[in-house]
Amino acid sequence: MMNVVLLEPEIPQNTGNIGRTCCATGTKLHLIEPMGFRINEKSLKRAGMDYWENLDVTIYDSYNDFLEQNPNAKMWYATTKAPKRYTDVEFGTDDFIMFGKESAGIPEEILVDNKEGCIRIPMNPDIRSLNLANSVSIVLYEALRQNDFAGMQMEGELHRLKWM
Repeated sequence: MMNVVLLEPEIPQNTGNIGRTCCATGTKLHLIEPMGFRINEKSLKRAGMDYWENLDVTIYDSYNDFLEQNPNAKMWYATTKAPKRYTDVEFGTDDFIMFGKESAGIPEEILVDNKEGCIRIPMNPDIRSLNLANSVSIVLYEALRQNDFAGMQMEGELHRLKWM
C-alpha cells in the first residue's frame, strides 16, 4: 500500500481532494499536525465527498511523532527545491511520499537531512508551485504506474446505448 503524507496541510479542500484520491488508489493518508482546519470541517468532507468515511487515515501530533510511529518508512519528499525529478526514482509498493503545507512546503531542515529522497515535478520557472492536490496526484500515479497499479481495476467496460 502506498502512503501519502501531508505535513501541516492548511487548506481543507485540498486535503479532502487528496483523501478522495487516496480512496480511489488504495493509498493510506497520513496527516501531520498542526493543520489549518479541523478534521470534521464541512469543506474537507465536501471535497472528499462520501469517500472520506472509507479513507485509511492516521493523524500525528508532530513530524517527530510521525517518524517514531513509522521508523522503517522509505520516504520521498516532494519539493520544488529538489535536483531530481519524480520520474527519475524507483518507487516501492509501500513507500511514503511527503508533501508540505501549501504556503511553505516542507521545511528546509527536513529536506537537507533527507536530500537523497527529495524529488520535484518539472514546471515553468515562472510558477512558484502547483496546487497540492494536483501534485499529490501526479507523483502518486507515477509511483502506482511503476508498480503496475497493483490491486487496482485495470479495465473498464463500455455499454452500447441503444438509440431510438
